[in-house]
Order: sequence, then C-alpha cells, then structure tokens
Amino acid sequence: MLNCKQASELMSQAQDRDISLRERLSLRLHLLFCHGCRNFSSQLQLMRAACRRYLDR
Repeated sequence: MLNCKQASELMSQAQDRDISLRERLSLRLHLLFCHGCRNFSSQLQLMRAACRRYLDR
C-alpha cells in the first residue's frame, strides 16, 4: 500500500499523464483509508478547475 507521500506524488502525476491500472488501484485503496489524502485530491481538482476557468476568460 502507498504511503501519503507516494499517494500525493501519484495524484500530481495523474494530472499530467495516464497512470497505470496498478497505480490507480493502489491510489484508490490508499484514498479509502486516508482522509488527509482525500482532502488533498479534492484540493488538486479544485485548483485545476479554477485554473481552467481563469485561462478560459
């Protein structure tokens, strides 16, 4: 199972590349148990959406 550092790095990488099935499953498993990383994932998604809206102006 991933630790929080590995999970956060993988979430960041997933923004730029397709992650493998194994990586996705490992990340999902980690997110099931880790509230802090779920929050980080939500924040990443929020920042990405905000950046898109800013660039679309």
